[in-house]
Amino acid sequence: METKKTPFYEKHLAGGAKMVDFAGWLMPIQYSGGIVAEHLTTRKSCGLFDVSHMGRFIIRGGGALAFLQHVLTNDASALDIGQSQYTILANESGGAIDDAYLYRFVDHEYLLVVNAANKSKDWAHLEEQAESFVDVVMEDVSDDLAMLAIQGPRSHDILESIMEEGSLPPDKRNCLTQVKICGGDVFLGRTGYTGEPVCFELFLPVPIALDIWDSLTEKGAEPIGLGARDTLRLEAGLPLYGHEFGMDPEGREIPIYACPLAKFAVSFAEVKGDFLGKSALIRQAQALESIRKGDTSAGDILPRLIRQVVILGRGIARNGDPVVEENRTVGHVTSGTMVPYWEFELTSDGVALGDFKGMRPIALTLLDHRIGYDQTIRIQVRGRDVEAMVVRKNMENRKGPISYAILPE
Repeated sequence: METKKTPFYEKHLAGGAKMVDFAGWLMPIQYSGGIVAEHLTTRKSCGLFDVSHMGRFIIRGGGALAFLQHVLTNDASALDIGQSQYTILANESGGAIDDAYLYRFVDHEYLLVVNAANKSKDWAHLEEQAESFVDVVMEDVSDDLAMLAIQGPRSHDILESIMEEGSLPPDKRNCLTQVKICGGDVFLGRTGYTGEPVCFELFLPVPIALDIWDSLTEKGAEPIGLGARDTLRLEAGLPLYGHEFGMDPEGREIPIYACPLAKFAVSFAEVKGDFLGKSALIRQAQALESIRKGDTSAGDILPRLIRQVVILGRGIARNGDPVVEENRTVGHVTSGTMVPYWEFELTSDGVALGDFKGMRPIALTLLDHRIGYDQTIRIQVRGRDVEAMVVRKNMENRKGPISYAILPE
């Protein structure tokens, strides 16, 4: 099968990007400045991401809402026009077929964005489920609607400076609006995959895609590759399908409620009725609540949970590295690498980022449910034990538009 190219392929080459095959697409893994510089640019200024490789499905018709309530875990009926939500395509056993985002920009239709690697699988699954519903129309608009993300503290000002009509979405995550840029209609969402509090994703017609790219870069948005996109989401503790969802390193399905984001992605609202995986997810939710109360027997349903960790010893934990305790495996690293951060100062007004950077190894892990926060663990890195600590998060941004590292004391 021929490797695909997004509308921005030539822009990536012109920017000196190193291109790689990702899920059947030629995508930039990094530009000439490197992953560290791109990560830091996003945290301090504004990163521009080509995410046109992701799948984009329009779902409309009189049966669309009932269909979405059945195939997705979140409550689609809660979305007013101008709102979006994180959601999951679940199977009957309570595992994730994929995680996704559902947008409602206009009346009478929804836009579902899925992971590039799962696009064909997701489409086939949705088509099969749609056969049980009346008046559901699905349209794959991935080739007609390009997708960009701009993330970071300067994103608001840069995006606003190129808009010709309309206004930015309200300053609250998941809010949406429609604007005019470069003479075309563009959908905007306050969403993203970096953990940045100032974040936007743009859905734009392909004919004006390159003009918008140029407008954003001329105003100071810096192109960012997949490498920094991964370190940014890891620092923010965000899951990646195939790592924190899907199958674990031992070949077992990871329950959806093993991931902390399940609390935002799953709804048991009465209006949803029955939906795929509901019974299994109820059991998982009840088990998680029991675990929080100290009931170890609930581990039969949720034996391991996704936890963030910071590496205290020398070494970089990688996907698949085992976590050991008294010569037995109690978990695995699901994602891990070295990530950069800006030195910072907390002030009465918020956060001031410095001019000096540091590096630290962090990871996401799938750990025995009895291992709690602030507990030290041992990860086997290249055959030797490396000390790490379980933390609630590795990054903070509650003091305004700036994200900063949480460092071990």
